[in-house]
Order: sequence, then C-alpha cells, then structure tokens
Amino acid sequence: MASDSDDSLPPQGRFTRLRKLAGLSMQVGTDVLMSSAKRLAGGTPELLSKSSAEKLVATLGELKGAAMKLGQAISMDPDLLTPEVRQVLARLQNQAPAMSYDMVTRVVRQELGAAPEDAFREFSREPLAAASLGQVHRAVLEDGRVVAVKVQYPGIAESLTHDMENLGLVVKTVSKASRLMDGSAYFNEFRDELLLELDYRREALLAEGFARGVAELKDLYVPQVIASHSAERVLTLELLEGPTLKDWVTTVDSNDERFRVSRQLIRATYGPFFGSGEIHADPHPGNFMVMPDGRLGLLDFGSIKRFSPRFVDANRRMFLQSMRLEPMDILRLSQEVGFTVELPGEEAADLIREVLHIAGRPMRLTPYDYMSCEITRDMRNHFTRNAARFLKIKPPPEAVMFFRSTGGLAQNLRLIGARGDFRGVFLEMAELLS
Repeated sequence: MASDSDDSLPPQGRFTRLRKLAGLSMQVGTDVLMSSAKRLAGGTPELLSKSSAEKLVATLGELKGAAMKLGQAISMDPDLLTPEVRQVLARLQNQAPAMSYDMVTRVVRQELGAAPEDAFREFSREPLAAASLGQVHRAVLEDGRVVAVKVQYPGIAESLTHDMENLGLVVKTVSKASRLMDGSAYFNEFRDELLLELDYRREALLAEGFARGVAELKDLYVPQVIASHSAERVLTLELLEGPTLKDWVTTVDSNDERFRVSRQLIRATYGPFFGSGEIHADPHPGNFMVMPDGRLGLLDFGSIKRFSPRFVDANRRMFLQSMRLEPMDILRLSQEVGFTVELPGEEAADLIREVLHIAGRPMRLTPYDYMSCEITRDMRNHFTRNAARFLKIKPPPEAVMFFRSTGGLAQNLRLIGARGDFRGVFLEMAELLS
C-alpha cells in the first residue's frame, strides 16, 4: 500500500508549493523578458518558447490544483501563444501525471468500502484522464454499464487551500495599496467556488440539476450519475464515447461540422443560463465530447455556477434587446445586473457599450468567421487603454464565473474556427426565451 509520501501525489505544504511556483516563475520570466525584447526589436512576438512551455506543463501538472487550472486557462488563449506552444500546454487539460494505482485503490476503498476490483466488475488500472483535482478510470458495473470513475487525489484539499492562501496574500497586499484595486470580493468568489469542487457529492447533485437544465436541448447530453458508486471523493458517471473537443478539432476539415459543434457550444453555455440560471464555468476543450451520434457531451460539473435571479433577469433583458437591435439604457441595465459605477454616467455607459459592441459582433454580423475573430484581442486592448477608468466600474462578484464561462466559450469558438450564420444561432436562443 502506498504511503502519504507517494511521489505521484501533488506536493503539499504551503511553502513547498510556493517555492516550486517561485522557481518556475523565474524560469518562465526570463522567456517573457526575451520575448518583450524581440517585440521591441520587431521580431516574432512569441510569449513562451516550447522549452518553457514544457517546464510549465511539468511543474503545473505535478502541482495540480489551482496551479494546474491556471495553466489550463492560459492554454486556451489564442492571442498569447503560438499554436505549437498551445499544443504543449493543452496537455494540462486532461493529461496530468497520474497518481499510482495503489493510491487509487486506497481512496476507492475509503470512500466506497471496497477495493476497485470488488466495487466494480471491471476497473482499468490506467487512467483515461488525469486533471487538476482527480483522475478518471474506465470501469464496468455489475449490470454491464460502462462508467467513468473520478478519483480525487489524496491531499488535494490541503494543496488547494494552500494555493488559495498564497494567492490571497497577494490579493490582500494589492487591495491595501488602493481601494480602487480591491479585488477581495472577486478572489473570495473564485476561492469559494473552487474549494466547493472538492465535494463530489455536491458535483453529483449539480450534474443531475444541469441535466434537467439542458433536457430540452436534445443535441446536448449530460452523463447519468451512478449514485450507488459515488461519495465525497469518488464520482461515478456514465462513460461517454467520442473525442474531446481538443482532440476532435484537429481531425475535422468540414466547415459544416465545425459550425454544428460551435452552435452546440453556444447552446450549452446560454441555454442553461437563461433557462435555469446556471452555467458551466470550466469550459476548457477537455470538458466537451463530440459523441458518435452527433450530440455534444458535457463533462466535469464541479464548477457549475448558480446565479441570483436578479443577475439572470437583467442579463436576459440585455441579451434580448441586443438581438432585437433595440436601443437600451446600458447603464441602468448594468446596475440592475449588479455593477457599481463610480464614473460620470455617460462616461461609464460609453465604456460598457464598447464592451458589448466588441463581444456582440457574432450576434450582429452575418456570416461571422471565428477563424479571424479578434474579440479577445480587442477586448484586452479596450481594457488596457482604459484601465484606470474600468477600476471604477465594478461587476458583482458572481460575474467572475459568468465571465470565465463566456470568455472560455469565445476561445473555444475561435479554436474551432467555423464560419457561418452565428447571428441565427443566437436568435434561436432568443426565441427560446420568448
């Protein structure tokens, strides 16, 4: 039986993890400085070299937890990295270093009361995927159903807590420096949501609720929860067949197919949000599966975010008015969403209106080509140019997970690169609300 010092487990201890990240930042920081020098000299704007990306994958994959989630987010940004480097970082989406099978056996026995070979008719020793909080194994139930069993890494709760303490110190220091830069409420929202992902019983309930939320969208599918084989640190779901989005996109040339899956991703994001007030807030390409029957399978439900009725209702009205190309009182609607504004009204309205104008291009223009989409870049430039003023326009804390989801959607659509009538897709969503 493996001990708590099993080399396959994420490093524990607040200062051990901080030291590893500090060492990594020195290595990668040199790369970034060299990249900046190249930009100034008119050279190729490559943020990271492939060798530094390999170091990132090795270290963040070892650390798992919040550090690995950060790597997953970086890997999705098409404007920061070259395709070669993004391909390296994409391994963090479901190919982290696996924990030993002895440790898997230990966790399953503690949670289900029996070793994997006794709890299941079959249980694969090799993981299907290894991610930030746990790894997934293929198994077969006694009745013949094929399932995916997610087993949490021992000690990951402590590791995640330590990561949040380290990050919290940074946020606290910055917040003390300036009231305008106080990000405590947003950090607390992110921290609380991330720590909730550790409870797989909660994730099982969220998966069942999300399945009800997409039930009317027949081209989407949420796997069935196997409650009899689930516990706080073990979650068993129906196993879905097919490639994940990150693998599928490398094999498909047909624009029609790319447009079809893009449409499904939009429906998977906005359908549950407008319909039942919840959203899948961890949208990296490893969490979507293109099934053989054409449906889009959804995976990983620990980060499902449920919003306040006020937040959903105001966003719904804003969306409908945008789709109908109606004039709107953007400042009033933003305040109804929960924004606080410390700028003159018209000045704030102009800044927010430009955000909606950039983000809303696919909703207005047809056809729209995501291959040449520059929404992420233009949004980043808009915020950079107006950074001081945007500090005086503060979204509600619950918007953190909304922006995480919709930002991830935009990056996934850019990854797929389809061209077509996306305004028509968003009009479909508007019709569902009528």
